[in-house]
Formats: sequence, C-alpha cells, structure tokens
Amino acid sequence: MNTLREFLNFELIKLKAYTLTVADVCSAVLIILIAWTFLYVLKRFVLRVFFSRRHVTVGHQYAVTQLIKYIIYPITILLSLQALGIQLSVVLAGAAALLVGIGLGLQQTFKDLLSGIVLLVEGTVRVGDMVVIDDTIVMVKDIGLRTSTVETRDDIVKIVPNSKLVEETVINWSHNNRPTRFHVDVGVAYGSDLTLVRNLLLKAAGEHPKVLQTPETTIQFREFGASSLDFKLFFYSYEFLRIEVVKSDLRFRIDELFRQHDVTIPFPQQEVWFRNELTSALPKGHENV
Repeated sequence: MNTLREFLNFELIKLKAYTLTVADVCSAVLIILIAWTFLYVLKRFVLRVFFSRRHVTVGHQYAVTQLIKYIIYPITILLSLQALGIQLSVVLAGAAALLVGIGLGLQQTFKDLLSGIVLLVEGTVRVGDMVVIDDTIVMVKDIGLRTSTVETRDDIVKIVPNSKLVEETVINWSHNNRPTRFHVDVGVAYGSDLTLVRNLLLKAAGEHPKVLQTPETTIQFREFGASSLDFKLFFYSYEFLRIEVVKSDLRFRIDELFRQHDVTIPFPQQEVWFRNELTSALPKGHENV
C-alpha cells in the first residue's frame, strides 16, 4: 500500500510554483476515459434508441451528435488540465488575451467556426441534403466545425467554408418534400403537326422511370421563334443529383420519336438579300464595265 502511495506521489515535474505527480497524470487519463466511455454509451445506446423512436432524420442525428461532442470535448480538456494541476483561471485569462490578438488576423476562421455552430443548431443545411452552391448541385456529406464537405454530380469532393452556407443564398431541395419540376427545351420546324409533337413529347416523358406520373407532365408552346416553334416539356422528378442524366435520356428519346414520325428539328437559318445599287449608280455607258 505504501509502495502504491509512493508511486502515485512520485513527482514527474517539479518547478518553483508547479508540481506534477503520477497521480495527476492518472487523474487526467481517467477523466478522458470517462468522457470517451460516456460518449460511446450515449451514441450507441441512448441516442440510437431515441432517434429510432422519434424517427429523427439522418441530418438531425448528425447535428445532435456533433453538438454533444463540441460540448463534451472542451469540458473534458478543462477538467484534465485542472487534474494536472493547471489553474483554470490562468488558462482562461491567457486564452482570452490570446484570442483577442489572434482574432484580428483570423476573423474569417472564427466566422466559419460560428457558422458551423449555427448550421448544427438551426439545421438549415444537414448531412444528406441536396443543395445548390454557385450554380452547382451538390450533396452534403459532412458538416465540420469550420468547413463542410460536399460532393458534386461528377463525384468530386469539395471543401466549403461554413460561412458560405450561412451568409450566401443556398437552394436546399431537400427541405421541399414535394417533387421538383424540371424542363427540357424543344424546337420543331414551322409546318409541323403540333398535336403530334405534343403527343410525342408526352410519350417520351411517360416512358422514363425517373419521371413521375403525378404531378402530370405538361407541354407548353412558348413562342414562334426565329427558326422554330419552341416548346417546353415540364416534368417532375425526385432525381436531383443526376437530373442532367434524365434530361439527356429524354432528349435522346425525343430525337428518336421525331425521326420515326418525320418531325424535323430545325437549325438556325438566316437569309441575306443583296441589293445591287452599284449598277444604278454608274453613269450611262458604264453599266457593263
């Protein structure tokens, strides 16, 4: 027993105003282990049961878990420092002075940190959401404290500052439980059978598995163009990320149906008329020069 007491009281570091013993180190390690065990039990058992019973979405689950981590981690660090014999008042005072100096040069970084907390608390953007950033459709894969990870339709992973998701206008398609309407532009030659064109467009959309039958697909005759009669094929789909693939499939099928029924898709044409004013301006007798 005396040997254990002597081992725990063994001084690893001894300064004028600070002494670190084996017992202090063991206490700090024990605090970290307790915090890690608490988080593990909370995530694997308590939160999992709670989320399943309340039918919480994946995005909200991630936000709650991250917020709990960001609360537990600082408390664990402070308690561990205190167990090591470091005065918290001195640490907090020094950290406050340091943050004032660093904050002037790292304003954008702190803005991103606060934006990350806002995202997790408000839930305006969650993991798994389909959003539009800089006219690019992406899926949110991860929301960190300073940056978020998104993936484009080309499977390219991008790192986005959280402030961009908070301060700028972001279209979040996942907030809308209803299907989204998309459109494909089509032009046909003047003189085409417009009823046939309408039926062929509806047939092309109705055959695609990603195009919803309800709400129904609609065709609009938009205008008499310079070289064509212009239509818009409006359809509804839940396929946000790969919608350009759906549009491409529709265009292929429309072209195939038009060829089968002799419907012409025109290309831009322009007629140029030349007025021969040179001949009339020449003196008599020089017309054939």
